[in-house]
This record gives sequence, structure tokens and C-alpha cells, in this order.
Amino acid sequence: MASPAAIKRNGIHYTPPDLADFLAHRAAVHVQATGTIRVLDPACGDGELLFAAQRALLQLFPTANISLEGYDLDSEAIAAVHERSCRLGVPVEAVQADFLTRAPLLPREAFDLIITNPPYVRTQQLGASIAQELSAKFDLRGRIDITHAFVKIAPHLLADQGILALLCSNRFLTTAAGQNVRQVLTNYLSPLELFDLGDTRFFRAAVLPAIVIASKSTPTEYKGCSFVTAYESSDSAEPSTESLLDALTTGHDSLVLHQGRTIQVESGSLIAATDTREPWRMQHPKTDEWLNQVEKATFCRFGDAGRIRVGIKTTADSVFISDDWDHMDVVPEQELLLPLITHEEVEPWRINSHCQRRVLYPYDLTSMRRKPLDLESYPRTQEYLTSHEVALRGRKYVLDAGRKWYEIWVPQNPALWSSPKIVFPDISVDARFALDESGAVVNGDCYWISLADVEDRRVFATMLAVANSSFGLRYYDAVCGNRLYSGRRRWMTQYVAKLPLPNPATPESANLVEASMRLIHGDADAPTLVELDELVDRAFSVVSPKTEQAALF
Repeated sequence: MASPAAIKRNGIHYTPPDLADFLAHRAAVHVQATGTIRVLDPACGDGELLFAAQRALLQLFPTANISLEGYDLDSEAIAAVHERSCRLGVPVEAVQADFLTRAPLLPREAFDLIITNPPYVRTQQLGASIAQELSAKFDLRGRIDITHAFVKIAPHLLADQGILALLCSNRFLTTAAGQNVRQVLTNYLSPLELFDLGDTRFFRAAVLPAIVIASKSTPTEYKGCSFVTAYESSDSAEPSTESLLDALTTGHDSLVLHQGRTIQVESGSLIAATDTREPWRMQHPKTDEWLNQVEKATFCRFGDAGRIRVGIKTTADSVFISDDWDHMDVVPEQELLLPLITHEEVEPWRINSHCQRRVLYPYDLTSMRRKPLDLESYPRTQEYLTSHEVALRGRKYVLDAGRKWYEIWVPQNPALWSSPKIVFPDISVDARFALDESGAVVNGDCYWISLADVEDRRVFATMLAVANSSFGLRYYDAVCGNRLYSGRRRWMTQYVAKLPLPNPATPESANLVEASMRLIHGDADAPTLVELDELVDRAFSVVSPKTEQAALF
């Protein structure tokens, strides 16, 4: 088997036997047998998926002739396939080869089933040159991973009515780069079953898995796609006794115990937007009814009200950022050392402490555009930066962009730092949107919205209330849904821009603004967070799940 270092470097995560059997059975029920059933795994590892497919197909087609074919770069993995093949008496054509190179030599439209768990290797691990080569070869866009290339090949190799059974990261459902996969599944295949396995921890890796079963069929034959999600829940209701994998196929919602944790299984159908740039989400009767009411009460969205910016990215943090500037051999001028907000300081509503870190920010703070300072006017800063000049000039992309060698790669708009702003972390379990009025700079692990863009402080207050409410969290999960390992969520521009704002002219919105202002200023009579949740729900004329549940008793 591959070494631990190779596993990490090459994105190798072998499929657990129970998950392999589940994937194989879900695929097998859609296979149409006409003579020999040809099965391909283009990244077969130790052959787990191939042998699982053989078992599942024989249960449905006991007399069928099943041809198994697999490819893998790892010689030890191929040797393991051959050993299992001999021991089990199941013939497998297992070849050590780079499938992405070998694929053009394979016969087109020859396979009845492609079952695969391709390696998950992202752009930053691939390296720029390899990523660019794959992008050009397979017509991929954005931040690709190797999975995208494997999926792009599949329609060319599948026979008519052939089945793709794909186990991959669930990121393709919601991310911008996931359009590479969504486009193939929308334009060249027909999704039949989709399982977002969320934080179920079937793998040791911090990658949340998803299963897609898709058919190479014509649009007129398409009958829709079931969509099931499984995420950890804090629900205190009694879970059922069925296993998680069994619960995924019942067609109804349930709570189950899995590895000592309560998992909420929700069953619905796929809403695949015509525009493949948009995330995929689940159609669920209760959620859709709620979303329809929210839509009626939505006046505009966060992205309409103000621009959402990412924080600064120095690409040389050890030079520009420190919490101990006063003990440096050379201390830059104090007016250039600005307080820096990172995700550690951000809590709902407010920044939780004085910023310990400061950033050396060599820009004109009166300028709306990036205007680097003349270092001749700041001799200590010039001396300090010159001592790091070799490292800073090593950032070739900065120089290639026509920038000065001592600049920050993403400095944002210097003059806006002094305005009040909403700051929130890129990654957090729950929403953490804070108001900052200190003039601090925002680090690249956070995003921010300036009052200078929004202009109306009432809208600012409403944004804080909606984002920090249980309503905002429910809306995010229903519409955006980019959840990571251990319950964390991605709060990036493309998702936060979708959050809705209620009509400011209604009395309910006026009450919400007033309550939010009291919370912002820490007034003694400020509402509790439960009361604020209720005010947000009223502003959108909806009822929270907790209120619905309480009404039943």
C-alpha cells in the first residue's frame, strides 16, 4: 500500500468496505445488463470498489459475465488487487498506469459501470504548472482538483445507459470550482441519486464525502434525482435503531446514531440550477415552504446592500505581521503599525478583545486606491523592510504585477479602514459577525463590509441581526450549504452575498433595527438572543422550527 506521505501528497483515501458495498449496491440497481457487464475503476487502489461492484452485480444478475478493469499509479496497490483477485477467484485486469494519460487509448462508450473514488488533490497541492496543464487538457475552470478531470472523462467512456458511481468530496455541490463537476453531471449525464454524507467520518481525512449515481441517458428519460444529506445534529429526540447507511435509502427524515454521534438524515430531491455556476441544493417540502415565505419578504440581499471584501493577504506574514514589534531589532514607525483583526478576535456582534497583532501597512491611509508610501519618508520602516528584501523580492508575482517589492499582495482600500465595518471569519461553526469601529485592518482569514459602502446605519444594524440569528444560519444551510469538517461553515463572499434583508419600511423591521442597535451598543435593556431571533423571524413573516415544535405541545 502507499506510504502515509504518499497518501497525503496524492490525496489517497481508500474506500471503507461498508461504504464500498453501499456505493456498489446503489449503482447496481440502475445497471442495465445486456451480455457482458464491463466495470471500470480508473483509480482502483486495492480494488475494494471493483470487488464490491462484482458482488452487487451478481446479486442482481447471477448468470452475468462481469469484466473488471482497474488502473492505479501505485504499484503496491496494483499488487494488492492481483493478490485479492487470485485469493477470491475473481479475474481483474489491473494495470499500473496514469489513467488520465491512458484514458484516450481506451475504447469509447465501452463501460456499463464506472465506479470510482478518485484522488482528491487540490490546486495548491498539484502545483501551478500541473494545474494549468490539467485545466487546458480537460477544459476545466477555477481552482480545480484531480477529481474534476476524472469526472470529465467519464461520459466518453460510458456506454449508452451506462452508470457513473462517484465517491468524492462534497465540495462540488457548493463551490465555484465545483461547476466543473456540476456541468458534466448536468450536460452529459443524468443524476439519479445524490448523498451528501457530511460530517459522518467515514474517512480519516478532513474531506466530507458525497456519492453521486448518474446515468448516461437522454433528457427525455430523466426522472429526477433523490438527494439525501447526513450531518451531525444537536437534536435531543430519540434516534432510531437503524444504521446510518440503511437510513440513507428509506426516503424519509430520521435521526440515527453513528460512531457515538447523533446524525440528522434529511431526504428530498435535487434542485440543479440551469446555471451550473450556482450551487446545488435540496428540495425539501418544509424547507421550501419556509424559503418561499422568506423570498416574499426579502427586500434585497447582503450583496446588494454593500460590497463584501476579503481581508488583506500579505503573502509574507512573518515580515508584515507580529504581536511583538517593540522587541524587533529595527522597529518601523508606529503610525504604520496598525491593529489587525483575525478570526480569533471575532465574536457575534463585537470584537472580543484588543488586537494583539499589528500589521506593517506601507500605504497612504487617505487614499481610496492602493498607494504605496515612499519609504524615504520612513527611514526605520525602510531599514526594516530592506533587511527582508531578498524574501520579499522572491514573491515574483508581486513584481510581475508591476507592484513595488515591499507591497502587500492584497492590501484592499486603505481609506476604508477608518470607517465602521462588519467583520466575520472565513470559517466558523456558527455565524460570527462583529461590528468594528476601531479602525483596525482586517486579516485575510476574515471578510468585511464597510459602512462607507452601505451608507445607512439601519441597514448595517439589520445585517448584523440577520447574520447572527438562527434564521441566518438556517438560510445559509438551505441555500449555500458549504459545510466543512466538524460542523464548520465557509462564510465567503459568494454565500454571504445571498443572505436576505427584510423590507426596512415595515414596523417589524423598525423593531429589529432598534433591538439590534441596543445590542451593538451593549445597552442594559438590550434583547436576549432568543428575543432577537424572534424579531428576525417576524421581519420575514416566518416561524422558526423551535416555535413550530413548541406549538405542538
